[in-house]
Amino acid sequence: MKSSRALLLVAVAAAVAGLAAANFRDDCDIPWEPQNARFTGDGNGLSMSLVSNYSGCMLRTKKQYIYGTVSTLIQLVPGNSAGTVTTYYVSSVGEYHDEIDFEFLGNETGQPYTFHTNLFADGVGHKEMQFKPWFDPTSGFHNYTISWSPCMVVWYVDSVPIRVFRNYKANGVPYPTSRPMYAYSSIWAAEDWATQGGRVKTDWSKAPFVANYDNIQLDICECSGYGGCATGCSAAAAPYNGACQLSPSELGQMQRVQSKYMIYNYCVDPKNWANGQEPAECKLSQY
Repeated sequence: MKSSRALLLVAVAAAVAGLAAANFRDDCDIPWEPQNARFTGDGNGLSMSLVSNYSGCMLRTKKQYIYGTVSTLIQLVPGNSAGTVTTYYVSSVGEYHDEIDFEFLGNETGQPYTFHTNLFADGVGHKEMQFKPWFDPTSGFHNYTISWSPCMVVWYVDSVPIRVFRNYKANGVPYPTSRPMYAYSSIWAAEDWATQGGRVKTDWSKAPFVANYDNIQLDICECSGYGGCATGCSAAAAPYNGACQLSPSELGQMQRVQSKYMIYNYCVDPKNWANGQEPAECKLSQY
Protein backbone atom coordinates (compact mmCIF):
# COMPACT_ATOMS: atom_id res chain seq x y z
CA MET A 1 0.00 0.00 0.00
CA LYS A 2 2.77 2.44 0.90
CA SER A 3 4.67 1.80 -2.33
CA SER A 4 1.49 2.26 -4.40
CA ARG A 5 0.80 5.56 -2.68
CA ALA A 6 4.35 6.72 -3.31
CA LEU A 7 4.11 5.84 -7.01
CA LEU A 8 0.81 7.70 -7.24
CA LEU A 9 2.28 10.85 -5.74
CA VAL A 10 5.17 10.73 -8.21
CA ALA A 11 2.74 10.27 -11.09
CA VAL A 12 0.73 13.35 -10.21
CA ALA A 13 3.68 15.55 -9.23
CA ALA A 14 3.45 17.48 -12.48
CA ALA A 15 -0.15 18.38 -11.75
CA VAL A 16 0.77 20.13 -8.52
CA ALA A 17 4.22 21.46 -9.37
CA GLY A 18 4.90 24.74 -7.63
CA LEU A 19 2.20 24.29 -5.01
CA ALA A 20 2.97 24.26 -1.30
CA ALA A 21 2.30 21.07 0.62
CA ALA A 22 -0.33 21.36 3.32
CA ASN A 23 -1.75 18.88 5.79
CA PHE A 24 -5.38 17.96 6.31
CA ARG A 25 -5.02 17.52 10.06
CA ASP A 26 -2.91 20.62 10.73
CA ASP A 27 -4.17 23.08 8.10
CA CYS A 28 -7.89 22.27 8.10
CA ASP A 29 -10.87 22.01 10.44
CA ILE A 30 -13.89 19.68 10.33
CA PRO A 31 -16.84 22.05 11.02
CA TRP A 32 -19.55 19.47 10.25
CA GLU A 33 -19.80 15.92 11.63
CA PRO A 34 -16.13 15.48 12.64
CA GLN A 35 -16.86 11.95 13.88
CA ASN A 36 -17.18 10.93 10.21
CA ALA A 37 -13.63 12.04 9.32
CA ARG A 38 -10.52 9.87 9.64
CA PHE A 39 -6.97 11.13 9.14
CA THR A 40 -3.98 9.00 8.19
CA GLY A 41 -1.17 8.85 10.73
CA ASP A 42 0.80 11.63 9.06
CA GLY A 43 -2.28 13.79 8.47
CA ASN A 44 -1.69 13.90 4.72
CA GLY A 45 -4.61 11.60 3.98
CA LEU A 46 -8.27 11.85 4.91
CA SER A 47 -11.44 9.80 4.55
CA MET A 48 -14.91 11.26 4.96
CA SER A 49 -18.05 9.17 5.35
CA LEU A 50 -21.71 9.68 4.53
CA VAL A 51 -23.54 7.66 7.16
CA SER A 52 -27.17 8.69 6.72
CA ASN A 53 -29.39 11.19 4.95
CA TYR A 54 -28.51 13.71 7.66
CA SER A 55 -24.95 12.81 8.59
CA GLY A 56 -22.11 13.43 6.14
CA CYS A 57 -18.88 15.36 6.66
CA MET A 58 -17.20 18.65 5.72
CA LEU A 59 -13.60 19.86 5.85
CA ARG A 60 -12.50 23.51 5.56
CA THR A 61 -9.06 25.07 5.39
CA LYS A 62 -8.09 27.28 8.30
CA LYS A 63 -6.75 29.93 5.92
CA GLN A 64 -8.77 32.21 3.67
CA TYR A 65 -7.36 33.63 0.48
CA ILE A 66 -8.00 35.85 -2.51
CA TYR A 67 -6.48 34.29 -5.64
CA GLY A 68 -4.38 31.18 -5.83
CA THR A 69 -4.48 27.49 -6.62
CA VAL A 70 -5.78 24.61 -4.51
CA SER A 71 -5.26 21.00 -5.42
CA THR A 72 -5.88 17.56 -3.95
CA LEU A 73 -6.15 13.88 -4.81
CA ILE A 74 -9.59 12.27 -4.48
CA GLN A 75 -10.83 8.70 -4.73
CA LEU A 76 -14.60 8.80 -5.10
CA VAL A 77 -17.16 6.49 -3.49
CA PRO A 78 -17.10 3.10 -5.27
CA GLY A 79 -20.03 0.86 -6.17
CA ASN A 80 -23.58 2.12 -5.90
CA SER A 81 -23.08 5.80 -5.04
CA ALA A 82 -26.45 7.03 -6.32
CA GLY A 83 -27.74 10.08 -4.48
CA THR A 84 -24.37 10.94 -2.95
CA VAL A 85 -22.37 14.09 -3.66
CA THR A 86 -18.65 14.38 -3.01
CA THR A 87 -17.26 17.90 -3.36
CA TYR A 88 -14.10 19.93 -3.66
CA TYR A 89 -14.69 23.67 -3.88
CA VAL A 90 -13.77 27.14 -2.69
CA SER A 91 -16.26 29.60 -1.24
CA SER A 92 -16.63 32.87 0.60
CA VAL A 93 -19.02 33.27 3.52
CA GLY A 94 -21.82 35.77 3.96
CA GLU A 95 -24.30 37.45 1.66
CA TYR A 96 -23.72 37.64 -2.13
CA HIS A 97 -21.13 34.91 -1.83
CA ASP A 98 -18.54 33.76 -4.36
CA GLU A 99 -17.92 30.06 -5.02
CA ILE A 100 -16.05 27.82 -7.48
CA ASP A 101 -17.23 24.20 -7.51
CA PHE A 102 -16.23 20.67 -8.30
CA GLU A 103 -19.16 18.39 -7.35
CA PHE A 104 -19.04 14.68 -8.10
CA LEU A 105 -22.52 13.21 -8.47
CA GLY A 106 -22.77 9.51 -7.70
CA ASN A 107 -24.54 6.90 -9.79
CA GLU A 108 -25.71 3.30 -9.82
CA THR A 109 -23.10 0.56 -9.98
CA GLY A 110 -21.61 0.44 -13.46
CA GLN A 111 -22.85 3.89 -14.45
CA PRO A 112 -20.46 6.85 -14.71
CA TYR A 113 -20.17 9.69 -12.24
CA THR A 114 -21.11 13.21 -13.32
CA PHE A 115 -18.46 15.89 -12.78
CA HIS A 116 -20.46 19.04 -12.07
CA THR A 117 -18.71 22.44 -12.21
CA ASN A 118 -20.21 25.80 -11.32
CA LEU A 119 -19.26 29.35 -10.39
CA PHE A 120 -21.00 31.94 -8.22
CA ALA A 121 -19.95 35.60 -8.13
CA ASP A 122 -21.70 38.34 -6.19
CA GLY A 123 -24.33 35.73 -5.33
CA VAL A 124 -25.07 34.99 -9.00
CA GLY A 125 -24.67 31.35 -10.07
CA HIS A 126 -26.23 29.09 -12.72
CA LYS A 127 -22.95 28.69 -14.62
CA GLU A 128 -23.10 24.90 -14.72
CA MET A 129 -21.05 22.67 -16.97
CA GLN A 130 -21.02 18.89 -16.55
CA PHE A 131 -18.71 16.15 -17.77
CA LYS A 132 -18.48 12.38 -17.79
CA PRO A 133 -15.05 11.16 -16.64
CA TRP A 134 -12.74 9.46 -19.13
CA PHE A 135 -11.46 7.14 -16.36
CA ASP A 136 -12.83 5.32 -13.33
CA PRO A 137 -12.63 7.90 -10.52
CA THR A 138 -13.34 5.23 -7.88
CA SER A 139 -10.50 2.80 -8.64
CA GLY A 140 -7.72 5.11 -7.48
CA PHE A 141 -6.76 8.69 -6.74
CA HIS A 142 -6.97 11.49 -9.31
CA ASN A 143 -5.91 15.10 -9.02
CA TYR A 144 -8.45 17.95 -8.99
CA THR A 145 -7.27 21.55 -9.10
CA ILE A 146 -8.99 24.94 -8.97
CA SER A 147 -6.88 27.86 -10.19
CA TRP A 148 -8.29 31.33 -9.45
CA SER A 149 -6.47 34.41 -10.70
CA PRO A 150 -7.55 38.01 -11.35
CA CYS A 151 -8.18 37.21 -15.00
CA MET A 152 -9.59 33.68 -15.08
CA VAL A 153 -10.69 30.55 -13.23
CA VAL A 154 -9.48 27.18 -14.54
CA TRP A 155 -10.71 23.73 -13.47
CA TYR A 156 -8.14 20.93 -13.95
CA VAL A 157 -8.43 17.14 -13.75
CA ASP A 158 -5.08 15.32 -13.65
CA SER A 159 -3.43 18.53 -14.93
CA VAL A 160 -5.82 18.67 -17.92
CA PRO A 161 -7.93 21.86 -18.04
CA ILE A 162 -11.58 21.03 -18.56
CA ARG A 163 -13.07 24.52 -18.27
CA VAL A 164 -12.15 28.22 -18.16
CA PHE A 165 -14.19 31.17 -16.90
CA ARG A 166 -12.63 34.53 -17.76
CA ASN A 167 -12.98 37.82 -15.92
CA TYR A 168 -15.41 39.93 -17.95
CA LYS A 169 -16.44 42.14 -15.06
CA ALA A 170 -15.88 45.16 -17.32
CA ASN A 171 -18.65 43.70 -19.52
CA GLY A 172 -21.06 43.40 -16.62
CA VAL A 173 -20.36 39.72 -15.91
CA PRO A 174 -19.95 38.98 -12.16
CA TYR A 175 -16.49 37.61 -11.31
CA PRO A 176 -14.98 36.84 -7.88
CA THR A 177 -12.41 39.53 -7.06
CA SER A 178 -12.81 40.72 -3.48
CA ARG A 179 -14.33 38.16 -1.10
CA PRO A 180 -11.89 35.89 0.73
CA MET A 181 -12.46 32.19 0.11
CA TYR A 182 -11.92 29.01 2.10
CA ALA A 183 -11.24 25.68 0.39
CA TYR A 184 -13.72 22.93 1.29
CA SER A 185 -14.24 19.21 0.83
CA SER A 186 -17.42 17.40 1.77
CA ILE A 187 -19.68 14.42 1.27
CA TRP A 188 -23.43 14.69 1.66
CA ALA A 189 -26.79 13.28 0.59
CA ALA A 190 -28.73 14.75 -2.32
CA GLU A 191 -30.93 11.94 -3.55
CA ASP A 192 -33.66 14.43 -4.46
CA TRP A 193 -31.62 15.68 -7.45
CA ALA A 194 -28.11 14.22 -7.74
CA THR A 195 -28.70 11.06 -9.79
CA GLN A 196 -30.83 11.27 -12.93
CA GLY A 197 -32.68 14.26 -11.56
CA GLY A 198 -33.58 12.43 -8.36
CA ARG A 199 -35.18 9.44 -10.05
CA VAL A 200 -32.57 7.08 -8.56
CA LYS A 201 -32.47 7.14 -4.76
CA THR A 202 -29.71 6.25 -2.36
CA ASP A 203 -29.48 2.64 -1.22
CA TRP A 204 -28.80 3.28 2.47
CA SER A 205 -28.08 -0.41 3.06
CA LYS A 206 -24.71 0.34 1.37
CA ALA A 207 -23.80 3.04 3.91
CA PRO A 208 -21.37 4.28 4.98
CA PHE A 209 -20.27 5.81 1.68
CA VAL A 210 -16.61 6.78 1.90
CA ALA A 211 -14.55 9.25 -0.17
CA ASN A 212 -10.79 9.39 0.27
CA TYR A 213 -8.55 12.46 -0.05
CA ASP A 214 -4.78 12.75 -0.16
CA ASN A 215 -1.99 15.29 -0.56
CA ILE A 216 -3.68 18.69 -0.34
CA GLN A 217 -1.61 21.45 -1.94
CA LEU A 218 -2.07 25.22 -1.58
CA ASP A 219 -0.51 28.15 -3.42
CA ILE A 220 -2.62 31.04 -2.21
CA CYS A 221 -2.61 34.76 -1.46
CA GLU A 222 -3.45 34.33 2.20
CA CYS A 223 -5.74 36.59 4.19
CA SER A 224 -4.42 37.47 7.63
CA GLY A 225 -7.71 37.15 9.44
CA TYR A 226 -7.59 40.84 10.31
CA GLY A 227 -9.04 42.07 7.03
CA GLY A 228 -5.82 42.06 5.03
CA CYS A 229 -5.27 39.87 1.97
CA ALA A 230 -2.04 39.57 -0.01
CA THR A 231 -3.76 39.88 -3.39
CA GLY A 232 -0.53 40.98 -5.03
CA CYS A 233 1.40 37.81 -4.14
CA SER A 234 2.83 35.52 -6.79
CA ALA A 235 -0.08 33.08 -6.43
CA ALA A 236 -2.34 35.71 -7.99
CA ALA A 237 -0.55 35.38 -11.34
CA ALA A 238 -2.38 33.45 -14.01
CA PRO A 239 -0.62 30.41 -15.50
CA TYR A 240 2.20 31.20 -17.88
CA ASN A 241 3.42 34.33 -16.13
CA GLY A 242 0.11 36.10 -16.10
CA ALA A 243 -0.55 35.60 -19.80
CA CYS A 244 -4.20 35.12 -18.92
CA GLN A 245 -4.69 32.31 -21.36
CA LEU A 246 -4.03 28.61 -21.65
CA SER A 247 -0.99 27.38 -23.50
CA PRO A 248 -1.70 25.99 -26.99
CA SER A 249 -1.27 22.43 -25.73
CA GLU A 250 -3.64 22.99 -22.81
CA LEU A 251 -6.19 24.60 -25.08
CA GLY A 252 -6.07 21.54 -27.30
CA GLN A 253 -6.51 19.25 -24.30
CA MET A 254 -9.52 21.19 -23.06
CA GLN A 255 -11.19 21.28 -26.45
CA ARG A 256 -10.81 17.50 -26.77
CA VAL A 257 -12.29 16.91 -23.32
CA GLN A 258 -15.20 19.24 -23.98
CA SER A 259 -15.94 17.75 -27.38
CA LYS A 260 -15.96 14.16 -26.08
CA TYR A 261 -17.04 14.31 -22.46
CA MET A 262 -19.10 17.45 -21.82
CA ILE A 263 -22.74 16.51 -21.22
CA TYR A 264 -24.21 19.85 -20.16
CA ASN A 265 -23.41 23.51 -20.89
CA TYR A 266 -25.59 26.28 -19.47
CA CYS A 267 -24.70 28.48 -22.43
CA VAL A 268 -26.76 26.27 -24.77
CA ASP A 269 -29.72 25.71 -22.43
CA PRO A 270 -32.14 28.65 -22.96
CA LYS A 271 -34.77 27.25 -20.59
CA ASN A 272 -32.42 27.95 -17.67
CA TRP A 273 -31.41 31.49 -18.71
CA ALA A 274 -32.56 34.23 -16.37
CA ASN A 275 -35.37 36.21 -18.01
CA GLY A 276 -34.78 34.22 -21.18
CA GLN A 277 -31.61 36.21 -21.91
CA GLU A 278 -28.40 34.50 -22.98
CA PRO A 279 -25.71 35.13 -20.31
CA ALA A 280 -23.34 37.83 -21.51
CA GLU A 281 -20.22 35.69 -21.01
CA CYS A 282 -21.58 33.04 -23.37
CA LYS A 283 -21.05 35.49 -26.26
CA LEU A 284 -17.44 36.20 -25.21
CA SER A 285 -14.32 34.10 -25.69
CA GLN A 286 -13.34 31.99 -22.70
CA TYR A 287 -10.07 30.81 -24.22
